[in-house]
Amino acid sequence: MSDKKQFTYKDSGVDIKAGEELVESIKGVVKDTHGPQVLSNIGGFGGFFRPDLGSFENPVFVSSVDGVGTKLIVAFKAGKYDTVGQDLVNHCVNDIAVCGATPLFFLDYFSTGKLEQHVGYDVIKGFAKACKDNGVALIGGETAEMPDIYSEGEFDLAGTIVGIVDENKVINGSDIQKGDVLLGFKSSGLHTNGYSLARKVLFSKHKVENYVEELGSTVGDELLKVHRSYLSLISELKELKGVNGFSHITGGGIVGNTKRILPEGLKLNINWEGWERPAVYKLIQEIGNVPEDDMQATFNLGIGLITVVSEDQADAVKAKAKELGEEVIEVGNVM
Repeated sequence: MSDKKQFTYKDSGVDIKAGEELVESIKGVVKDTHGPQVLSNIGGFGGFFRPDLGSFENPVFVSSVDGVGTKLIVAFKAGKYDTVGQDLVNHCVNDIAVCGATPLFFLDYFSTGKLEQHVGYDVIKGFAKACKDNGVALIGGETAEMPDIYSEGEFDLAGTIVGIVDENKVINGSDIQKGDVLLGFKSSGLHTNGYSLARKVLFSKHKVENYVEELGSTVGDELLKVHRSYLSLISELKELKGVNGFSHITGGGIVGNTKRILPEGLKLNINWEGWERPAVYKLIQEIGNVPEDDMQATFNLGIGLITVVSEDQADAVKAKAKELGEEVIEVGNVM
């Protein structure tokens, strides 16, 4: 009999049984996001979704893919894993909602060095919670165990959203004109952008568990605030006369994102003093001596969504937003 050492897949760092157990454990929370349009349950080779196209004249599918970025490192430090999945879903939902689309279904990708059951469950539970909150079906995903790519306790996430809009209701900014007003709506925090700078600055002075008076919370709790979904707000406002465009404020800040929807020849005039910035941005700028230009180009600075509105309809849109319980901030106009 040979005494040559045997190597199994598990010896190499991949535990197939652990993956199967995770899939089994999440079946309930995933199925809870399914409506009658979903024709399959978790575990098959693909997710099946039958959209109701009856109310559309010329339906167009809209999709987007994204990740969470280095916000994950804060989650690793804090040992809190049930919010980052929500971040990803909400970010993706916002990206297609600003185009006028209604999200239909979401697919996730979760990769790690060594699969830890409780971590995987919490992450996917976060996906499912946000999907349910947004009326989106979580119809599929991939869990990959990849030893030697990730350090111990680390993982990465990506997600894809698919939605639908009638072609004549696509919102792309083409109606924006000189004089249009920029109405801003508050973010819930940093959302999912600017974390490489935020971490470098804040963790140079504080630990994730440190309570900071100016924040009214620990550093970890502040940085792990869930990226807000604007779907319900956008769904209401897009039906109003004079709403010419929406901008989801992500990497690149207010100007970097909003200029993407401006017709040629127009530019933005932002009143940077027009609202009170949340304490976390003041703290980052103070500790890191961060230049104002960098702050504006990196962070949402407390504004997560901008609606571009015709000047003569701005008051009506403000009134509707306030009726919905939203604080409206006039952040500038189009020049």
